[in-house]
Amino acid sequence: MDKIPVHVGVIMDGNGRWAQKRGLPRIEGHRVGANVTVEIVKAAKRLGIKYLSLYAFSTENWKRPKKEVEFLFNLMYEYVKSKLPLFLEEDVQFRTIGRLWQLPDYLKEGFKEIEEKTAHCKTMKAVFTVNYGGRQEIIDAVNKALKEGAKKITVETIRRNLYMPELPDLDLLIRTSGEMRISNFLLWQSAYTELWFTKTLWPDFTPEEFKKAIEEYGRRERRFGGIKSE
Repeated sequence: MDKIPVHVGVIMDGNGRWAQKRGLPRIEGHRVGANVTVEIVKAAKRLGIKYLSLYAFSTENWKRPKKEVEFLFNLMYEYVKSKLPLFLEEDVQFRTIGRLWQLPDYLKEGFKEIEEKTAHCKTMKAVFTVNYGGRQEIIDAVNKALKEGAKKITVETIRRNLYMPELPDLDLLIRTSGEMRISNFLLWQSAYTELWFTKTLWPDFTPEEFKKAIEEYGRRERRFGGIKSE
């Protein structure tokens, strides 16, 4: 492929519906979805993508039943602990962003451990957004800047105070399950992102379909407010 996006974001949607369609508890959809995440991380690395951001848990997801939230946190913890060898083998750096200070201590410690152990990995960065909201990130960036004495808020002021300032703007945003909205995901970074939607539920999403999205991106012309080139 001639044109590969530098930064791809994925809203991994449809785990609960996938399970319900099969008469299974919603948590089983999350379990299968976690396995799909592994395959997509590997596929992104093979395609040459440098940053892959995955919407793992939003600030709005606290509204879900308490048992489901607890299961999701335990699943994330098991995921990061068990997939460390994979990240090291694939030379993928693991990062997390969001209001992490509100998460359970065991989960924060698990994230910190794998971040430290993969800090030297250079081929790709896999960014898991946990307890994350785009509006909340912008608010937190502004408040951080004001606390540090900023007299005027500019684009650069906000950018350098985001959770992960070095994270580039999003080139392509993929959402599964047929929903056609961005749900408060990476709002600042999505100002000019290309959008790609599929009806496929996340547990059925494959590396092949992921590659189709990347190929479609390669056929688009991004003008950033300019005019079409001749």
